[in-house]
Amino acid sequence: MTATPTTTTRTGAPEPSPGPPGTPATSDSPGRRLLRAGFGLVGPRHARHSVSVEQLGALALPIGDDGVVIGVDAEGRPAVLGLNRPTPYDVVLIGGLWTAQVLALRAAATGARVAVETGRPQAWAQMVHAMGGGQNGLAVYEVGRVPPQGASAGTPVLVVRDCGMRPPRGRVASGPWQAVLTLLPYLSPVAPRLLRQARLVGVQRISPDESAELGRALALPRADVDALPTLADGFTLWCADRDRQYVMTQPTDAEIGLLGTPRRMD
Repeated sequence: MTATPTTTTRTGAPEPSPGPPGTPATSDSPGRRLLRAGFGLVGPRHARHSVSVEQLGALALPIGDDGVVIGVDAEGRPAVLGLNRPTPYDVVLIGGLWTAQVLALRAAATGARVAVETGRPQAWAQMVHAMGGGQNGLAVYEVGRVPPQGASAGTPVLVVRDCGMRPPRGRVASGPWQAVLTLLPYLSPVAPRLLRQARLVGVQRISPDESAELGRALALPRADVDALPTLADGFTLWCADRDRQYVMTQPTDAEIGLLGTPRRMD
């Protein structure tokens, strides 16, 4: 004879145990009584969905670029710059303050903290005021006075170095989850060093002589060398390794109200 397995209820009286997983509970089962007493909730009941092996190829999960939308490309598609990375990431922008400030605003909007190292804090004062006096993701520091930012995956950091033609070596370098964007108004004597260590280079309108020099440094095709002196305000040629892309930065109404329209000169 086989004994029927039993369980002990809260009162200690032996009762039949529930059946194997998947077996509906009877009206007298302990599981049903526990549910009535508030121990657990009955979840939704849905029919199972299945696909044949032949249909598996049709399943897809759309994944787009993750980062800061810096404008649109030649086909009108969003151009996205991934600044928040687990590895050091250095960006050099040879261009205007307007573009650097738009990038800083948009980086802060994605949840990154932005630390600005600058010798012209008055040029950033309006942005700081608009963002809550430095309490909401953007803070301005004197040149050489940027403290450690404590970047992490949960709190990535963008350091913007707006230190003129000859920026000194920064106290805070790029690192995991901390990107550094160095703004150069023109192609300066320190540019070759910065270009060598940069993972990404953005170039706005420059003179023909600067374009020829930069073309040699970045191995640009002749068409790009000829195009750089003619770029309109708001256009940037972004170069990474052998990849090149022209991007037009289109400001939002809020950005126009805060920073004005796109411009190369400040």
